Amino acid sequence: MDVIQPAETVKPRGPAAAKVVSHNLNGQRLGRKGRDTRDRIIAATNELLAGSLDAPISLSAVARQASLGMTSLYVYFTDLTELLLAVLEPLSADAEASYLRHLRERWPDENLNVHCLEFVTALHGFWHRNSMILHLRNSMADQRDERMMVHRVHAAQPVIGLLISQMDQDPGVPGTPAAGMATVLYTGIERVVTIATDRILPTVLPGAFSPNVRNFLRAESRLLELGIREFRAEAKN
Repeated sequence: MDVIQPAETVKPRGPAAAKVVSHNLNGQRLGRKGRDTRDRIIAATNELLAGSLDAPISLSAVARQASLGMTSLYVYFTDLTELLLAVLEPLSADAEASYLRHLRERWPDENLNVHCLEFVTALHGFWHRNSMILHLRNSMADQRDERMMVHRVHAAQPVIGLLISQMDQDPGVPGTPAAGMATVLYTGIERVVTIATDRILPTVLPGAFSPNVRNFLRAESRLLELGIREFRAEAKN
């Protein structure tokens, strides 16, 4: 298969470990105890996210979960957004291993439908594993939290760039019909997986909300296949 090399502006990152933080917010170098405390705060946040749907996420709730005072927590994180971004940091490697890798090689025309389904299924699996933090990020972005908006956009850009490349189009040229198609397709796919992995919506509409995830994913993969085929045919002309 041909290896896709998208333009630099949309080139996805490869697998990476979580960012290593060497200092606290007071500018002091983190020793082992400081790193352990910071990791404890992040672990406590993940525990809350994995817990009851009724438990709100706040810095005070995280401090209680980590058995720390608020003063200690503020040494490492200035606000909830900064803490949640630290929780999101390791997901870049998970995204690469889960679904981005599917896009890196050009999908052959003869089994394009299979690859499209594999991709949307892998994206759904990623969201299923990381449902609460991703839904929280999107909710905060919808409420105009600028840092969460930036994170959400940065997470989508590599996918869109690679989808444009799958269409045999140039991802380095902004505003093209292919870029528009890739953006719309990915927006639809992401919306489907957010609905399919929403833990709260079924509690709001008990008995009235039971999505058939398999049908959703097959429908999205079919739309993705049609979009890619259309622009591949255009590229040949």
